[in-house]
Amino acid sequence: MSAKEAQQILLEEFDFFDNWMDRYQYIIDLGKALPEYPEEWKSADYKIEGCQSQVWIHPEAHGEIISFAAISDAAIVSGLIALLMRIYNGRTAAEILATPPDFLKALGLDKHLSPTRSNGLHAMLERIFAIANAVKA
Repeated sequence: MSAKEAQQILLEEFDFFDNWMDRYQYIIDLGKALPEYPEEWKSADYKIEGCQSQVWIHPEAHGEIISFAAISDAAIVSGLIALLMRIYNGRTAAEILATPPDFLKALGLDKHLSPTRSNGLHAMLERIFAIANAVKA
């Protein structure tokens, strides 16, 4: 499945929810299902600046494929990470760079996150795209 197809599936999943309280709960539940994040990766090298909560993203490149591990100390932010991982984890650098996060606007997240959460989400995206640019270079 491509990143664009993953975005479409995610949008279809959110169509099942009638209100934002249910959508927030779903996002939180996705965050709870993130894989274990090793303590040794909770270092300044992997910390995302600009987030209200603590966020770490650890990348690993296997040729052109980039895998990410990520976690936050905040439940809703871990859920946002889970959304990003569904779209960008395990993709080539070229596919990441060719896949803008259109799903965020389509979901309405830009209107339903606090400004600090929104800034943190964009900081996470910037890091993912910076890593993809570095791997592609």
